[in-house]
Order: sequence, then structure tokens, then C-alpha cells
Amino acid sequence: MSKLTFETLLDAGVHFGHLKRKWNPAMAPYIFEEKKGIHIIDLNKTLVHLDHACAAMKQIAKSGKKVLFVATKKQAKEIVAERVAAVNMPFVTERWSGGMLTNFQTTRKSIRKMSLIDKMKSDGTWDTLNKREKLFKSRQREKLEKNFGSIADMTRQPAAIFIVDILKEHIALAEARRLNIPTFAMVDTNSNPKLVDFPIPANDDATKSITLILDAICGAIKEGLEDRKNLKATDKDDAPAEAEAQTEVAADVTESAE
Repeated sequence: MSKLTFETLLDAGVHFGHLKRKWNPAMAPYIFEEKKGIHIIDLNKTLVHLDHACAAMKQIAKSGKKVLFVATKKQAKEIVAERVAAVNMPFVTERWSGGMLTNFQTTRKSIRKMSLIDKMKSDGTWDTLNKREKLFKSRQREKLEKNFGSIADMTRQPAAIFIVDILKEHIALAEARRLNIPTFAMVDTNSNPKLVDFPIPANDDATKSITLILDAICGAIKEGLEDRKNLKATDKDDAPAEAEAQTEVAADVTESAE
């Protein structure tokens, strides 16, 4: 459960959609009414869909898998980077490089290039380079860090992808759909929610709205990670007792055989 209330969503402006003329008819089930030419999102439906998304996110995190967050729009970049880094998940906030998922091997090569440059600096190879080569490698490293730094720990394709504004991030959405990667997204009144597995009807332009939804999603991930940690600790505590019981059973079987 997201633990958010109707009033909290209202205060954050989650209900504000786009102008009526910009709407996507597929969003009709999530629109409460129209006021002064602007569509108002039904926050009761937002709460229901957010709860579904949070429950699914919690399970993904509990299973130890990664969720990739994508938000390159100005209002969302910093919020995503800060919140998502805190739960140790990969994110893209600069630019979506085409093929980042569908051509994942190439993405991994770019990340390895970054690691190789870092290795050169630590093993002394860097000192053997001339000034021009150092400058070229430094610029290359900066560019790679900007585009791939936040996904450097993503060794395999993510278990799911979370998007803020599916119109802006349509390439990322298309790649995830093509690979059958489960999709989560904030969908505004100008979007098509049918393209997303877990759509959350919400204002995807206002900073407060984005922050609120992301806090709920990241909170669910944190809970999932804590459950996983506790489960591991329990298994570890049970191991000695289980081993002792197995030894006793083995001894009983040996005695019976004699």
C-alpha cells in the first residue's frame, strides 16, 4: 500500500491534467471532470493504481531484481536521481540512448570502456599517455559517465522500467515493450495508458506531483529490500539448527542400519 491519502494527492496537484484539446481518449476512464478547459484526473483511481504499482514494485525488489527509472524532463531529473539513488536502483536522467535495452550488449561495452579508463588511472597506464591522449580519454569518460554512469551496476536487463512521461520517453517505452519488460509509468491526460502494464494516472509535469508518486514507489522498493534482507538473516539463523537436525537424523539412520 502507498499510504497516501486523497487529500495529499490533491495538495500536490496530482489531479491537474492537460487542456481538453490535448487529451488522449484512452484516458477517459481516469478523468473525473473538465474545469475551465482542463481535464481533472480521478484521484480515487490514482490511489488504486498506485497501490497496485507499489505492491508489484515491492515484490520485484524483494526478489533482488533491478528496476530502471527513466525521466529526462527538467522537472523530474533531480527528483529521480536523488530518490532512486537512495534505493540503489539504476536510472537515466540525461538522454535515452537508442538501443539502451534492445541492444544491451553495446550498452555494456560502453560501461566497460568507462571502467577501463578508470583502471588506466589506477594501474599507472594513465601516466604513460601524452597530453592529447589524456584529454581525449577524459572527455570520453565524462561523456560516458553522463549517459551511462547511473546504470553502471546494471549487469543485465532490468526486471521492470518506471517512466515519468511516456510521450517524452516513447523510445524507452517502445524498447521495454518490445522486450516484454514490465512497464510502470505516470500517465497524464495526453497519454495512452493502454501502452503501460502499471499506469498511474497523475500529473507528470508538476514537481510536487512527481515527487509524491516517486516517494511512494521508492518507499515500496525500500520495503521490498528490507523484507529481502530480513529473509536472508532468518535463513542464516536457521541454517545451524537445520544442519544440527540433519546430523541427528543421519546418526539415527546409521544406528538403525547397524
